[in-house]
Amino acid sequence: MTDTQQWVAMGYIKGVFGIKGWVKIAAGTEYTDSLLDYPEWRLNKDGRLLTVKVESGKAVNGELQVKLEGIDDRDAAFALRGYTIEVCRSEFAPAEEDEYYWADLVGMTVNNREGQTLGKVKNLMETGAHDVLVLEGEHGQKLIPFVSHYIDQVDSANGIIIADWGLDY
Repeated sequence: MTDTQQWVAMGYIKGVFGIKGWVKIAAGTEYTDSLLDYPEWRLNKDGRLLTVKVESGKAVNGELQVKLEGIDDRDAAFALRGYTIEVCRSEFAPAEEDEYYWADLVGMTVNNREGQTLGKVKNLMETGAHDVLVLEGEHGQKLIPFVSHYIDQVDSANGIIIADWGLDY
């Protein structure tokens, strides 16, 4: 994998578990154990990059515990605390129809039905009921529920989302 590929942050190493090199992971995925679907991770901390392979892992009480190849004691595991876990975007399974990965929505331009630019997607928030687009633009920050009632179209090829949303909302 090359640096020209898109890497997506999927969680971080928050601590150690036991004495045999296991780490505790705070997963930023919908399901705690989804990170185990990816056998190789890139770890990133302050520009330091490491490529690691997952040897074993399990979800325990909503927490992910992982054993990485070559990390065989508590000290080696402790040294990985604070590293962000990244996965290459090309490794993601194809999204279902009318479903999108957050990483693909970030950076898209959002226009309303009148053709006015509302802003660019800076991030998304999970509210429990539904996801919310967080936009930044010349009209300030806007929050738009990412539901079919407000989102008319997602044009991934052109990086544009059309929303039923006014400039003054």
